[in-house]
Amino acid sequence: MSETREVFCRPPHERALWFFAGLGAVGAVGAVSAVVYLGYGGTLLSEATAVWLGAAGLLLALLGIPALHGATARLRADAYGLHTRTLLRRRSVPWSDIADLHVRLKYQGNHRYRDIRRVGLVLHDGRKRLLPLPYAGGAGDTGSTGDTGDTADFDATLEALRALHRRFGTPATSHLPVVSQRTAGHGVAGPVALCAVLLACAGVAAWWVPATASHEQDWTSAVACTSTTPAAERAACLTTVPAVIDRTEAHRPRQRSWLYFADDRPVQRLAVSREAATGFEAGDEVDVTLWHREIRKVAGEHEVWREHVTPAKDVAVVAAAFALAAGWPAARVLLRLRARRLPDDDVLPSVAPFVGALCGTALWLLPLCYLHPTSPFAPEALAWAAAGCLVTSALFAWAWRATRTRTPEETGGGEGGGEGNRRSGSGDVFLAARFLEHTDYNPHHFGTHIALGDGGPPAVTPHSGPGRFAAKDIPVERLTVTRVRRARGDDGDTVPRSWHVAELDDAGTPVRLAAAPADLTRLVRALTADRGQVAGTGAPGFD
Repeated sequence: MSETREVFCRPPHERALWFFAGLGAVGAVGAVSAVVYLGYGGTLLSEATAVWLGAAGLLLALLGIPALHGATARLRADAYGLHTRTLLRRRSVPWSDIADLHVRLKYQGNHRYRDIRRVGLVLHDGRKRLLPLPYAGGAGDTGSTGDTGDTADFDATLEALRALHRRFGTPATSHLPVVSQRTAGHGVAGPVALCAVLLACAGVAAWWVPATASHEQDWTSAVACTSTTPAAERAACLTTVPAVIDRTEAHRPRQRSWLYFADDRPVQRLAVSREAATGFEAGDEVDVTLWHREIRKVAGEHEVWREHVTPAKDVAVVAAAFALAAGWPAARVLLRLRARRLPDDDVLPSVAPFVGALCGTALWLLPLCYLHPTSPFAPEALAWAAAGCLVTSALFAWAWRATRTRTPEETGGGEGGGEGNRRSGSGDVFLAARFLEHTDYNPHHFGTHIALGDGGPPAVTPHSGPGRFAAKDIPVERLTVTRVRRARGDDGDTVPRSWHVAELDDAGTPVRLAAAPADLTRLVRALTADRGQVAGTGAPGFD
């Protein structure tokens, strides 16, 4: 078999991209023509028609730009390095500057859309770049097998690029790193931006609290105007005028309902709730109360409508809620900064403990903001806040400890006790674990647990017991433990973040076994006990 010497990659669905790029060009011509036509005052088309045609052309032009960018993308790899070309840039990177190739995985979260996969470069100076090609995923159903032509082409091109890198460069890793939202190498730009937006919203809401409180106080303390009230001060007092309801319009709850007044006095119509619109009837005589030249109250014989005045305590609660929500992306950034020395494809712990600490903080912070929106330095508010801060500190200390990254050496040694484990009446212990490859003892990845004990060999089962129904015995004599490591991006998103993975050799075929750390230690001991291998987290070759 001849070795690969050159790889040339073009975008998939290139004809479709060129078609949309052509539509964009036609749209751009149409938009320019519409502008020129309107500028010279043409009479063949109406002005409204020309505007609509120009808007449609502009939309097509905007959609054609990314299509043109994708259609013109090219990638070529040879003995000298990688050469990329896009609409506005050409770039070449020699193999000597590339430390590794990895896959950037973006989960779509929908079975109708394939996960998007792209190839990234890690340079020896630490910089990272995404290649314009190859890529796979996006719209389209994966079908029953989950494989498509795009995926097959992507895998083949990626393997050819890795072969050239191994031949002409010095790869930093022997496996293919997969970087996703679960791993340490994922960027922090998105969470940082989201945190900044939420904190800005919290700041704006907090800034409005004093003004809202002042407005609320002015409304509750307003009195009726008298004949001696100066004209300049009449806006600050309550003015009541008689009116007659001409008709009403009651719409759906999420739509505005209207009251229409006879002779358009004091106004033509007033937006009210649906309940108020159904409570008033045509011909009702009502008293309309105005404050600062706005209608605040409509009172009839059988119905009274009042304009809602937002209280300061509601705004304070909204500000606190935005601040607490900003803690979620901030926790994601914190976990990635904490794991900056880990490999890019190492799976990070879940952010759930920090979310739990934020929920615990909300239990005392939101009531405090509701009851003391404008008096945070009152003695009872200070005592409340001090006690709450102690609780929050304890919760965040627990979350910090729960999310630390632990190696197999640090977590090994205990007997199984992970979640989802149970002992059957026959003496078997069922440990939640799974082999990540399709094998004769794990066909089509059917296994969810491994049964140990009862004098029989370890067996893969699709259930947690009791009994060994549908169990398949594991050929222990064929398996050799290579190493135990933390979960990586290429292990898939079905592996929980807290699990570890044992790499095994099954008569020359690599096999991976994933389980909780203590359970994996017990399983490795069971798989290696008969041959005297060193079991536990001290397995050779830990990454």
